[in-house]
Amino acid sequence: MVPLMDRRNFLALAGAAAVAARFPRVPSKWHGLPDLEEATVADLLLGQERGTFTARDLVQGYLERIASMDRRGPSLHSILDINPDAADIAEALDRERKTKGLRGPLHGIPVLLKDNIDTADRMTTTAGSLALEGHVARSDAGVAARLRAAGAVLLAKTNMSEWANIRSTHSSSGWSARGGQCRNPYVLDRNPCGSSSGSAAAVCANLGAVAVGTETDGSIVCPASANGVVGLKPTVGLVSGTGIIPISHTQDTAGPLCRTVADAAALLSGMAGAKCRDPATAACVGYLQPDYRRFLDRAGLRGLRIGVVRAKVSGYSAATDRLAEEALVALKGEGAVLTDPADIPHLGEYDDAELEVLLFELKADLNDYLSRANAPVKTLADVIEFNERHRDREMPYFGQELFLQAQAKGPLTSPAYLKARKKCRDLSRTRGIDAVMTKHRLDLLVAPTGSPAWPTDLVNGDHFTGSSSTPAAVAGYPSISVPMGFAYGLPVNLSFIGRAWSEPTLIKAAYSYEQATKHRRPPRYLPSLTLPPA
Repeated sequence: MVPLMDRRNFLALAGAAAVAARFPRVPSKWHGLPDLEEATVADLLLGQERGTFTARDLVQGYLERIASMDRRGPSLHSILDINPDAADIAEALDRERKTKGLRGPLHGIPVLLKDNIDTADRMTTTAGSLALEGHVARSDAGVAARLRAAGAVLLAKTNMSEWANIRSTHSSSGWSARGGQCRNPYVLDRNPCGSSSGSAAAVCANLGAVAVGTETDGSIVCPASANGVVGLKPTVGLVSGTGIIPISHTQDTAGPLCRTVADAAALLSGMAGAKCRDPATAACVGYLQPDYRRFLDRAGLRGLRIGVVRAKVSGYSAATDRLAEEALVALKGEGAVLTDPADIPHLGEYDDAELEVLLFELKADLNDYLSRANAPVKTLADVIEFNERHRDREMPYFGQELFLQAQAKGPLTSPAYLKARKKCRDLSRTRGIDAVMTKHRLDLLVAPTGSPAWPTDLVNGDHFTGSSSTPAAVAGYPSISVPMGFAYGLPVNLSFIGRAWSEPTLIKAAYSYEQATKHRRPPRYLPSLTLPPA
């Protein structure tokens, strides 16, 4: 007899397949251009090296996919701006390859950037907001500059939860006034999570080779899970934060969103660079790796001591819990030594303090960014006023109560801020992740990333049921989210969490798990799920 959950999954997929005829799969080849369906960075580098195609061919192929799938067809609404100079940049890189050799590890690779990352070109940087519409940055963000130096073609800016989901407690992830509602490529009426919604959805749909997202708490790993891709949130300070529209200098970081762990390692190699913004992260220089691809070890799980986090990160979804148990079996099968449970102390005890820190830092950090930006709004107060004046377009579904709370906060010297920040660091680091890992002599922790994607609801906002992102986010520690299977046809991921600067170990473990299980599969663009009767 087929187990109940498996039978329901089968029926859900079978019913949805009939509906999917409305959105047939877009061909992966056009007019002799390279096959971009699930193409990896290694594939694209090798094809250029052999002369099978050029960087300009890649740009043209991805632009045709964007036109066919983001603008038409499934209409994902994952892309905000196209770089009008992308083809010329790619052509120049093709000439450079012939005359000077490779510029770096991403030579000729088209990269998508979240719309809160400055680029000194003809693309705008707006965080999805009409208040910054037309804003062209004076200089590249640190991460954009490093990607150009690595040979990447900055192809497009992606849609996102407006202002990285810090405007309202009732927002719909993936919605912005500029881009509308981003859609999940697996099931179009499901939410892509956020705030790096467009980056995850676009790379899931093969609209770019790789994508860059940003995270404050969950904004890389949650969309990675909802869209069935790999999301790597680095240690805060490993990747430059300059030129990124901020929320929090203690928690913000850019990171890769890719279809494979190998691609994430390649992209991190092009992104990472010492830009330590406070004394607590000064050690990043000593931990920076020139090429993270060297940690792609098929046997990387063998002998690793991994703690299984259960309390407060499981029990919210039976389907997710079942997949997590299967993942633990796979980890043991690959030679990992599990400590089960290895719960994180004080998890959930610093949620209020985290929000307090984020609101204080949002006001200070955003005011600093806007004061130097080539934009008409110069402060958070200006943005609030703009939103009120354009309420019909900016706030048709949800308001800006978090902006108002942030505006009411004082300076970063305020005792309330200093107390909240100390509490967050103490409970998430010393008495949290560090404590459990030291106690059990662990290399990593593991937990399900989150629940399957919920139906998008612009009336009531997001329907989060559970997540494991907060401990690493508050601590500023790294995590990587990898596909671990499907629940009712919706992807769900597994998160590996480590101490500061443990990216090499995370990549080893994630790659070994990915290669052993191979859960990633391309999306089918189903309009909705047809579920069996309860």
